[in-house]
Parts: sequence; structure tokens; C-alpha cells
Amino acid sequence: MSPTLAAEILSYAYETDKPLYRAMLGAVAEARKVRPVFLERQPRAQRHTTMLSTLTRPAMEPAAGNLIRTWLVKKQNPMLVQYLDALGIPHKEGVVDDLPPAMDDEKLKAAVEGLLSKFPHEEVAVYLLAFNEMNEANWPNLKAMLETDPRLQLGAQA
Repeated sequence: MSPTLAAEILSYAYETDKPLYRAMLGAVAEARKVRPVFLERQPRAQRHTTMLSTLTRPAMEPAAGNLIRTWLVKKQNPMLVQYLDALGIPHKEGVVDDLPPAMDDEKLKAAVEGLLSKFPHEEVAVYLLAFNEMNEANWPNLKAMLETDPRLQLGAQA
């Protein structure tokens, strides 16, 4: 994802979810083998740059995934609700217990087009990638869309 969106996600945690932010700070401090207070004393912009560069490491995937999931469920909830409603999947405020093993191509295309028409493409791409990676269903048609639709390519946004 773009550095701008990554910074926005981390700032969102800082401003609205202190326990999540402190957990991210602790995970980054541990990965960098420093005490959290070392990071806390840095100016926020510098701290966030350090945190984001650390969160991109493969070993930090669980922490980064938690940050993204929380941002999606809390800040991007209207997008999640619209997508799941368009697919006809029962949910509780954008959170699903059971996904169908497959999804009809036309229904999926219509749901994705609906998101792309209403929300920033990069945010839609982050959500759909996270949805596809974090769920057991892992629909082949969604994976194909993520790989072929230029609007859903991270790093390709204008």
C-alpha cells in the first residue's frame, strides 16, 4: 500500500484506539530490541516512520494484520457492510462468522464494482486483499480479480 495510506492507518490507531496503538508500539519496540519508551520519546512523525518500516517486515505480519483488521472494522465499516450486503452474506456490523465456500462471479463483480464506485480504490484493494487472505473461503474468482484488475493493484494507484 502507499506510504500515505499506511501512515493514515497508524495515525487512526494513535487517535482512536490507544490500546491497539500501544500494542503496535510494543511489538515494534520488541522487534527493534528497544524499550517502548525509546520510541515514545521520538517525535510522532519519526516514530511513525520507524513503526511503519518495522511493520512491513515478514515477522511483523501478525501485528500489521491486526492493525489493518482493526482499521477496516472500525473506520471502514460502511465499506465492509456494503460489500457483504451486496454479496448477500449475513454479518454483524461487517463481521462474518461463516463465509460460503464459493461466490457467484456476477454477484462478486457487482459487489466489487459497487465498492470501487463509492470508495477510494486503494482502500477497496486493501480491504479485498485482507478479506481474501484472512478468510478460509479464499474464493478463486476474487483472487483472479485482485490479480488482474488494475484498480485493485496496490502501488498502482495514481
